[in-house]
Amino acid sequence: MKKNILILGAGLMQKPAILSAKELGFRCCVIDADENAVCVNLADEFQKIDLKDKEKITEYAKKLQSSENSLAAVFTAGTDFSASVSYVCEQCGLQQNSHSYQAALNASIKTKMRECFAPHGIPSPAFVSVQKQDCNNQLIKKILQKMSFPLVVKPVDNMGARGCRMIRYENEFLSSVQTAVDYSRTQNAILEQYMEGPEFSIDALVYDGTFTVTGFAVRHIKYPPYFIEIGHTMPCQIDEKMHNQLISVFALGAKALGLTCGAAKADIKFTENGPMIGEIAARLSGGYMSGWTFPYASDLNLTKQGILIAAGMTPKELLEKRIPVDYEPSSLCQNQEKPYELFEIPCVRTSAERAWYSIPGVVEYIENINDYSDKAVFDILPRSQVQLSSKVDFPRNNVEKCGNVIAVSHNPQIAVQAAEDAVSNIFITLKPNTKETDDFLLGQTNDDEKGFPPSAFPEIPEKVLENLSGTIKENQKVSECIPSVLQEQKYQEMKDWSFNTLEQIAQKFDILRKNHPEFDTKEFWQMVLRGGLQAAVYLSDSIK
Repeated sequence: MKKNILILGAGLMQKPAILSAKELGFRCCVIDADENAVCVNLADEFQKIDLKDKEKITEYAKKLQSSENSLAAVFTAGTDFSASVSYVCEQCGLQQNSHSYQAALNASIKTKMRECFAPHGIPSPAFVSVQKQDCNNQLIKKILQKMSFPLVVKPVDNMGARGCRMIRYENEFLSSVQTAVDYSRTQNAILEQYMEGPEFSIDALVYDGTFTVTGFAVRHIKYPPYFIEIGHTMPCQIDEKMHNQLISVFALGAKALGLTCGAAKADIKFTENGPMIGEIAARLSGGYMSGWTFPYASDLNLTKQGILIAAGMTPKELLEKRIPVDYEPSSLCQNQEKPYELFEIPCVRTSAERAWYSIPGVVEYIENINDYSDKAVFDILPRSQVQLSSKVDFPRNNVEKCGNVIAVSHNPQIAVQAAEDAVSNIFITLKPNTKETDDFLLGQTNDDEKGFPPSAFPEIPEKVLENLSGTIKENQKVSECIPSVLQEQKYQEMKDWSFNTLEQIAQKFDILRKNHPEFDTKEFWQMVLRGGLQAAVYLSDSIK
């Protein structure tokens, strides 16, 4: 008889968990607050329960436990609710196969996390906790006595970079903190000193005193003051010392939080002083890393191994494939003892994930400009909320992107190029004459968001177009009308946020709008520099 497994979440990020549990022979009992979540139909049994309602989840878990199928495990991936998992495990006597509830709380609430790091000498940025009632001018004075701009503000208990942003100037302070507090379930935020340096996302499984890295990716972050991940690539092409230092500080941080059995996920920056931890979560990562890009790169179903651990079973494939990693703490924590035996699952190929997004407006049509059949492209994953007539905006967090592409190859350059080419050929047509789009194209921004949303080609100064004159005639090929000033080599090689060059934009415009009205040359290319291909098509449709 199949034993029950309780899986928290029925969204796309939980699909690998549900499918893996079924492959292992479990009966999948899935809960979510959204009864229309995309993976509800995959469940053997579904219950509409809010994932933060740990008492109601426990009640349901005990009901499963007392049934003839019993309850083998409780599991989640890519959600904020690892603490709910650990709480239910403790209440149901399954705590030996999960992190403790306290450890999961430490890894769920960013202020608790920092408080755990400090006494153990774990490198992380200076911070101050902020509550809703603190959002006033006195707070600014208090903060600037301890820290200096730029700062980073985050909700203490949210993911996906929601409510997270850089604070560069005093006039951005109060509105940014208020937004972060509003995104927090407990109306609490954390202010940190900004860390400069490349950022890495690392997954691991903690099991029987060992710490096995199961995914090590460089994150491609852009568009200040926000931290938008335009994609990630694994494995990282970095030197061994840097690689070992990042893993070592992650392990030290996990130990300080009290993580003993289950998944861990870290975002770490490598600063001029060495690695510093942004945050650690007691779960597998979202963002397609644990369920897609790492399995493609390694031939290991990480989620399945995590479920085996949660069910008190031996993750044999994990143990067979892993290789030792040298413990090599940086100078910031060099006196700390090795927290676990360290291992890593090596990658045998490269996975490249890239996102696509839109300028502000209303969706009229979504299409592929060219049929894309590159075998390196494994997945094209549009977001369900981006539909005809839905509003879109340039993303301020990682859940506002329009979709993602994943490409895989033994050749890193091929994987990256295939992913970027696929993104460049996905096109969202916006409804013409829309205020949100017009405001963006006119360069209007909020006072507390200087420079955001960015231009498609921010490196090209608009003054290069000041001497342009004349018109692009009706139905004339735009690719034949690229101004000579934009054909300079330094501009030819630049790409916009959709990985298109100016020449590619002109060629694709000719495909999308063979029949177009007459354009003022200067206005047309101003639109391209501001909003890329979308802006050019929008201009054409709005004139018509």
